[in-house]
Amino acid sequence: MTLLALPIEAQQNMELTAAEVATRMTPGWNLGNTLEAGDNSNNFKNSGTGTETWWQDTKTTKAVIDYVRAQGFRSIRIPCAWVMGHISNATDNTIDPAWMQRVKEIVDYSLEAGLYVVINQHWDGGWLENHIADTSGKTQRKETLKSIWTQIATTFRDYDERLLFAGLNEPNAENQAATNNLVEYEQVFLNTVRDTGGNNARRVLIVQGPSTNIDHTCNYLTTLPTDPAEDRLMVEVHYYAPWNFWGMEHDESWGNVFYYWGSQNHVSGSSHNATYGEESYMEEQLQKMKTRFADRGIPVYIGEFGANWRKITGAAESQEKHNASIKYHYKVFMEKCFQKGIVPVVWDTNYRGQPSMTIIDRKNLTIYNNYMMDGIHEAMEEAGISTAILSPQSEVPAQKSPAIYDLQGRVMAAVPDGAIYIRGGRKYVGR
Repeated sequence: MTLLALPIEAQQNMELTAAEVATRMTPGWNLGNTLEAGDNSNNFKNSGTGTETWWQDTKTTKAVIDYVRAQGFRSIRIPCAWVMGHISNATDNTIDPAWMQRVKEIVDYSLEAGLYVVINQHWDGGWLENHIADTSGKTQRKETLKSIWTQIATTFRDYDERLLFAGLNEPNAENQAATNNLVEYEQVFLNTVRDTGGNNARRVLIVQGPSTNIDHTCNYLTTLPTDPAEDRLMVEVHYYAPWNFWGMEHDESWGNVFYYWGSQNHVSGSSHNATYGEESYMEEQLQKMKTRFADRGIPVYIGEFGANWRKITGAAESQEKHNASIKYHYKVFMEKCFQKGIVPVVWDTNYRGQPSMTIIDRKNLTIYNNYMMDGIHEAMEEAGISTAILSPQSEVPAQKSPAIYDLQGRVMAAVPDGAIYIRGGRKYVGR
């Protein structure tokens, strides 16, 4: 594994646009249930760095991050709590220095491994996410958001463009009025980061669509925060669909759990075959984001994606077909994202049991769910996505899929050296 020669904080190249950074980040992986863990029942008093293992049992070491990188992931999303259990001085929202140092340590592990990195302000006890629609208290919440992001952005100000900031996580906004409030908060986040200067003046920032829901985002997010830096914004949504397949636990009067996804995986006689939300729905949802944002030069970042792998019982059921459904679901999602120039980031919780979305067993440094991992790897192989480390200066390698077009929209059989071509909605140079 080749590492960049310069120290992490000495990397000064900030030339890549958000679209160019996006091509280097796919696919991505979430350090889930780790740095966003905490306890909001104690009025957010400082809980210390031990919260890292409250929701899963493995401290994040360099070996863990290196193992993630070895699976071919090219970026890591690190969900972070800051207010929930990590404020050492509530009067001015001072983040516990030990906690900030721990986040920094894991970011450094990730960059040293060659990964692009996203850190965010996650759910964090819901102090902001659950109150996006509320008008009362908005001024104070803006001040808190500004304080938190001033400290984070200042700490990481000199890091290069491989580090990205995401202002929130899943802001609860279900209509236009709430979305308007959301954009106000995201403007505070953006202004705060830019005002810290240094590399933050041109750092790629990620703003969240309302409830990170694709339909809400396409319908209500009609304007983005104003950014003095050109072409440095991404839009984030999440993809957990259909609910019956990814998260539902028990059959209900209105519908059953889906064990099987994809028509070739349906089980004759079972009442748990998917009846909606399969390939055509996935295609429609992702195409909406491509048309609304990616085709207009605003990269789409799917910060979370996944489905629960279950233990299947019952005479008319099939564990084998469920396993195949999980693999197929992950593969098809990755394929469609690769084709559309969308960055997919899988959710991974390090829970060894069922149901779960765990892919990597961090404690034993093994693959826990081969169905998920095989689906991802097969999609990468078919798309020709290299697992090679990409420095900020390197050209993105050509991919085998989707089709290659010249600037006149004609399919190209081959790409001469130096020729400009279009693939997956992105512009590349042949080499």
